[in-house]
Amino acid sequence: MKEKVLNKKPNGLAALFIFALLYIAALAICIVGAVRLEHMEGAGFAAMVTIVIIAAIWLCAGWLPFMGLKIIKPQEALVLTLFGRYYGTLKGEGMYYVNPFCVAFNPAAKTKLGQSGDVTTEKPAVATGQGPNMKISLKVMTLSNAKQKINDCLGNPVEIGIAVTWRVTDTAKAVFNVDNYKEFLSLQCDTALRDIVRIYPYDVAPNVDTTGDGLADDGSLRGSSEIVVKRIRDKIQEKVEDAGLEIIEARITYLAYAPEIAAAMLQRQQASAIIDARKMIVDGAVGMVEMALERLNENHTVELDEERKAAMVSNLLVVLCGNKDAQPVVNSGSLY
Repeated sequence: MKEKVLNKKPNGLAALFIFALLYIAALAICIVGAVRLEHMEGAGFAAMVTIVIIAAIWLCAGWLPFMGLKIIKPQEALVLTLFGRYYGTLKGEGMYYVNPFCVAFNPAAKTKLGQSGDVTTEKPAVATGQGPNMKISLKVMTLSNAKQKINDCLGNPVEIGIAVTWRVTDTAKAVFNVDNYKEFLSLQCDTALRDIVRIYPYDVAPNVDTTGDGLADDGSLRGSSEIVVKRIRDKIQEKVEDAGLEIIEARITYLAYAPEIAAAMLQRQQASAIIDARKMIVDGAVGMVEMALERLNENHTVELDEERKAAMVSNLLVVLCGNKDAQPVVNSGSLY
C-alpha cells in the first residue's frame, strides 16, 4: 500500500457557508410555502408544492454534506476510506471538504504509548465516523517500554530499558500494512533489544566477539553504549520499515544486573577493585625499597650483607603494604 496524499485546498469554510445558506433557504421556503399554499391553486400550486417538497427533503437530508467537512491541525493526517477502499490521506492544517461518504480509519486510535510503561489499549478502535482520535499524529513521539530481563552473551541476566524516538512517515503503510502500528512498534522494539543485547557482555570480557568479524574485542553494554544503541536503532528500523515508521533515535534508559545476581556481581567488582589497588600498592612499595637500597649503596651509609638486606626488605614491605600503621621498635644496641 502506497500513500496517496489528497492535494486539496482547505475549502471547507466556503463549503460550510454554502451548506448553511442552503439550509436557511430551505427552512424559509418551507415556512413561506406553507403560508402561501392556502391562497394558491392550479399550476402555481403544483409548482409551489414541488419546491416545498424539495426544501423539506433538503431539511431532512441536508446534514449529510456536513459530514464531508474535515479539520486538520498542524502535524496531523487523516486516512480516508470510501466504501472499504483507500480514498487518500489529508495532510496540512485547515478545514477541508471531501466526499461525505468517506470515513476516517485508524486502528491504533485508542492505543496509547506512555512515556513509561507498556502499550495500553482502552477500547478497540471504531473504523467509522470522524473524531479527534481518528487522526494520525505526524509529530516526533517517544516510546519507553518497561524494563526487560535479558541474558547477555555470557548468560548473565541483566535488566535493560530503552527509549525510542519515532514518527509516522507513510500513513497508508502504518494503517493498512499492520494491524496496529503502535503495538507493532512496541513488540519490534522488544525483539530488537533482545537480539542486540544477547551479543554483548554486561562488562568487558575476554575472548568475546561482538562485531561478528571473528576477533575478540572490548565491546560491552556498559562501555559501548553508543554503538549498542545505534545497532538497536538500525535493527528496529529494519523491522518497522513496512509499517511506514521512522526510528529517529534509541537510548538506553536503564541498565543493571538482575537482582538475583546483583550482589554476587558487586562482590566480584569489589574484589577486582581491591586486587587492582593492592597491585598498585605492591608495585609502589617494591619501587621504594629498591630506591632505598640503591641510595644506601651509593652513599655507603650502611654496609649490609644479604641476610640484613633481606630483613630490611621484609620490614619495609610490611610497613608499606600493611593496612594498619606500623609500630616501630627502637634498637639501642649493636646492629649485629
